[in-house]
Amino acid sequence: MPTYEYICEKCGHGFEVLQSISAGPLRICPQELCGRKKWGRGRVKRQISAGGGLLFKGSGFYITDYRSEGYKKSAKTDSAPAKTAGPDSKPAAKPETKAAKPPPKN
Repeated sequence: MPTYEYICEKCGHGFEVLQSISAGPLRICPQELCGRKKWGRGRVKRQISAGGGLLFKGSGFYITDYRSEGYKKSAKTDSAPAKTAGPDSKPAAKPETKAAKPPPKN
């Protein structure tokens, strides 16, 4: 059941009421929630609320948990290092190798 916010037009007192979705909005300020010492039967107006938010409980939820197999495959190929060099890339440095000396002749 959602919580609705109301404000009394007579005294300006704001309050929240837990109501079912199918219940109609309140018309007058409830006596037990009235901000005045003497109940004024002021008209109330429902306010626009920010809502309750969304809470996830557990070890966590990740955006990648429910990806399709096709998406996962294309992501792997995109993240793999490129095999061909582009026009702006520098040539790879050649590793230095020492020539092996031939074994001494006996």
